[in-house]
Amino acid sequence: MKELRDKLKAYRFPLLILAVGVALMLIPSAAKSSAAEVGGLGEALSLTQGVGEAYVLISDNGVVVVCDGASDAATRLEIITAVKTYTGFGADQITVLKRNR
Repeated sequence: MKELRDKLKAYRFPLLILAVGVALMLIPSAAKSSAAEVGGLGEALSLTQGVGEAYVLISDNGVVVVCDGASDAATRLEIITAVKTYTGFGADQITVLKRNR
């Protein structure tokens, strides 16, 4: 028992750092987007040539973009690339839909 206590005493700081690291990993991240960020992305996409008016929804699982220019393949690719860069989601988590008027 004394040997175990001596070993724990010798390694108390690395064990403390390990425990704090594990505790930090268990805390849920605050990666949720605020309404201002979503509005900013939609506004930036709306300013892009060919996109037209754009509405953006961001969730934990992906992004949905509804815009006028979704029927053009090149515009869709530009939208997907921009959203990937901004959010970090993969192309399979981004959906671009044509806006219904």
